[in-house]
Amino acid sequence: MKVLITGTAGFIGFHLARLLNEKGYHVWGMDNINEYYDINLKYSRLEETGISRKMIGNGNEVTSQKYPHYHFIKLDLTDQANLLNLFKTKAFDCVIHLAAQAGVRYSLNHPHTYISSNIEGFMNIIDACRHFPVRHLIFASSSSVYGMNEKMPFSVKHNVDHPVSLYGASKKANELMAHSYSHLFRIPCTGLRFFTVYGPWGRPDMALFIFTKSILAGEPINVFNHGNMERDFTYIDDIVEGISRMIDSPPKGFPGWDGKHPDPSASRAPYRIYNIGNNKPVNLMDFIKAIEETLGLTAKMRFESIQPGDVVRTWADTENLFSEFNFRPSTPVKEGVKRFISWYRSYYKV
Repeated sequence: MKVLITGTAGFIGFHLARLLNEKGYHVWGMDNINEYYDINLKYSRLEETGISRKMIGNGNEVTSQKYPHYHFIKLDLTDQANLLNLFKTKAFDCVIHLAAQAGVRYSLNHPHTYISSNIEGFMNIIDACRHFPVRHLIFASSSSVYGMNEKMPFSVKHNVDHPVSLYGASKKANELMAHSYSHLFRIPCTGLRFFTVYGPWGRPDMALFIFTKSILAGEPINVFNHGNMERDFTYIDDIVEGISRMIDSPPKGFPGWDGKHPDPSASRAPYRIYNIGNNKPVNLMDFIKAIEETLGLTAKMRFESIQPGDVVRTWADTENLFSEFNFRPSTPVKEGVKRFISWYRSYYKV
């Protein structure tokens, strides 16, 4: 099976590309390697999968020196012409769309970046799937779509019409766009709402990365909402294993779906939405304690009010993920934190 993964210089895309290569898929990776955070970390991820930095150029295909069936192309989602040509020449069976402008706080001051990447970019991907049909489009959504929802755990059957950040709104827009194309053009689409993904090779703008870096440097960490926060932290290996199990199971649609009592997670069209989370919210202070214990250091804390666009608690209901794929994320946070810090110390030599 020929699989395109967008965002393979990114955190989740890198791990997924590595896993699918090890499982024997023919994989094409795509990324624009933008400067949202340190591009050296992005190039290091690519090099870890055998993609040489010195060979990468705009639009040229690079073959991995580690995985013979892995190819990488530096390409921006907004480059519609070259994207369509890629789909035409490769005839992908499955597209896993992970590339996006991430980050809730960044969206407060850089809104147009989210429209360009997450709306226009997604439009180009799904339209390419229309013109050069694929068996399955899997795309990344986010727990951020739940916004002002307070009923716990967050269920894919809940209404999600009250986002509190443009990032969350852009991900909800992706779900709506995917459904419309699934309905009109019968594109099998699966949307995955990820819950606070963490682990080795993670993003520098995420809490675990920031806290670890600051504690090692003896600098204070900002603890928002005075520590009264809970997150459904989900380890990266659980995320990519969940994605891999869905590749060969495109949705078929439910003929009996009831438009008078609509289930937001399904449709008559071949369209489904799933949460992927650990189903075990962790208090922020307990998360920091796990970091302290692993580092053998005490954090200096600066307690702050909650940030605009943030929410107090997330908690994923994963029952349909388990019932349909016999899978639940299960890595304990303490174990995941240990693995991240082991990688961090090795990578940064601290």
